[in-house]
Amino acid sequence: MNMAVNIAGVEWKNPVTTASGTFGSGEEFSEFVDLNRLGAVTTKGVANVPWPGNPTPRVAEVYGGMMNAIGLQNPGIDLFCKRDIPFLRKYDTKIIVNVCGKSEQDYCEVVERLGDEDVDMLEINISCPNVKEGGIAFGQNPKAAESITKAVKKYAKQPVIMKLSPNVTDITEMARAVEAGGADVVSLINTLTGMKIDINRKTFAIANKTGGMSGPAVHPIAVRMVYQVAQAVKLPIIGMGGIASAEDAIEMILAGASAVSVGTANFHNPAVTMEIVDGIEKYMQAQGFDSVADMVGIVK
Repeated sequence: MNMAVNIAGVEWKNPVTTASGTFGSGEEFSEFVDLNRLGAVTTKGVANVPWPGNPTPRVAEVYGGMMNAIGLQNPGIDLFCKRDIPFLRKYDTKIIVNVCGKSEQDYCEVVERLGDEDVDMLEINISCPNVKEGGIAFGQNPKAAESITKAVKKYAKQPVIMKLSPNVTDITEMARAVEAGGADVVSLINTLTGMKIDINRKTFAIANKTGGMSGPAVHPIAVRMVYQVAQAVKLPIIGMGGIASAEDAIEMILAGASAVSVGTANFHNPAVTMEIVDGIEKYMQAQGFDSVADMVGIVK
């Protein structure tokens, strides 16, 4: 039985990675998780310069998950290349670097810089507000999404994963746009925009007013969007959104995801990724699947 998956020419030992922003760059989780057991580690978003992030409070617990407005706080590409990549290279796992920016030029600078680094794939977070576009997120405008994909692909030496925002009317339109721009892979979903009010303080629970909602409550929405995108494009899909168990991960694969990414669940169960790898393997044995690829998208 073969747990390996091939995502845009990159061979992972199994279909499980970590969702950007929920796992740091692996170091803080390395005491709880054997990083060698993961198909890939996806890092926290990294920009061309350090970002301080949003004012606090910026995390709130909600029914069925959590909300965050961290604002992509990160140390910048220089420190990342010096500190985080050498750490991850000590492990037998693929490295996916999540890239964020405020303009097309920002993204391209980071992607170009990573061209000479020993990393396996790039995940482009187009759910950041695009400042040059007057505040519209790249991820909500198909033309902007296609254009940034094309721009990034000019500089990228590694396969490019475009991470899609669910905060759109039609997710397939966005998937088709990045496919037209030359994306190698799509990953979805990013967080859903939410709000929580603290009734005792009579103010917003998060200083930013709104935050990204993640966790089990968003899972059925994510499964639906992965299924829709699988019908609309020919690209491999990394499915994410509320995955907290092997069952959740298998649902994503049957809906059309070639790999899965585990996020919020890491916070309350740091070993969850390893449990999911084991659970997928048990399911394959029980159901007679020879490879993960045999399971992908079989629910039509």
